[in-house]
Amino acid sequence: MTGHTGFKGSWLCEWLLGLGAEVWGYSLPPPTRPSLFIELGLSKRIHHIVGDVRDPKALLRALRASKADFVFHLAAQPIVRAAHGNPRETWSTNVMGTVNLLEALRSLRRPCATVIVTTDKVYGSGPQAHREIDPLGGHEPYGGSKAAAELAVQAWREAFGLRAMATARAGNVIGGGDWAPDRLVPDCIRALRKGVAIRVRSPSSVRPWQHVLDPLYGYLVLGARLQANLGSRRKARRKLEGAFNFGPRPADHRPVADLVSEILGHWPGNWTPLTQKSAPKEASVLRLDARKASRVLGWRPRWRFPKAVARTVAWYQGARSPEAAQEWTRKQIAEFSADLP
Repeated sequence: MTGHTGFKGSWLCEWLLGLGAEVWGYSLPPPTRPSLFIELGLSKRIHHIVGDVRDPKALLRALRASKADFVFHLAAQPIVRAAHGNPRETWSTNVMGTVNLLEALRSLRRPCATVIVTTDKVYGSGPQAHREIDPLGGHEPYGGSKAAAELAVQAWREAFGLRAMATARAGNVIGGGDWAPDRLVPDCIRALRKGVAIRVRSPSSVRPWQHVLDPLYGYLVLGARLQANLGSRRKARRKLEGAFNFGPRPADHRPVADLVSEILGHWPGNWTPLTQKSAPKEASVLRLDARKASRVLGWRPRWRFPKAVARTVAWYQGARSPEAAQEWTRKQIAEFSADLP
């Protein structure tokens, strides 16, 4: 797994360990303090390699050493507003980091199932629920970099015959242990802990909100199906070797203000709109159509919007120590797993 020290990567590491997997991680040090990766004590429980995906030789060494059956590529510069401030670094990480992984995969003698995580931002804006066949957008640096990564995956698959590889486009994930700057839920939690009003950008913007475990479940199902079809004929593999949306039900595409109000229903406080004269451009509406994942993979979102928010707030309220963070993370993985077919 690349990007294993981040928010989604830490949840996925914990889930994989619970499933009995031997996990190898390649990533920069944890990007935030506090850090879910540190709270879960993951550096001592997996093969933890500190490295940059922009370093092709180090990445290749790590991949070969792991002898991986599955690769989950999560490493990225994931913050939209940070991409406006440093677009060169964002493109270097998100595009060339992906290219370096593709080249490393191309050198392997034994193919492995590979899930490359991108984002709903690859579509740009639009009122419709985006499908995987819709044109790629990328009307700002972050979305553009992820759309370029999608094109790189497609090009390497077609030009070099890389097998068992798909991209995963998730919605806006929420969940305990996210401490990133300029992201809505962590901003809410920081304000609530300080007892100050939450300052909310773009309260009317619509996003496909989902608990982090829902898309991670999708990545696991997709990886398992890719691995199972490695020996299949090309026509059968083509159904899996493309892009998949992992998003919430249509009713759970909600305005930012709805998410903030739902949080305040569990943790009393107040919020105020934040007006910025020179705010970076972001899509006002993003919706995902995840019917392909349901049809091809049998995946569907499990935790509806109110439950996803309730579990997120409960994590932050309860996980006030590393021991508590471990307990709450494992408890919620077990609860989510109990809802699976």
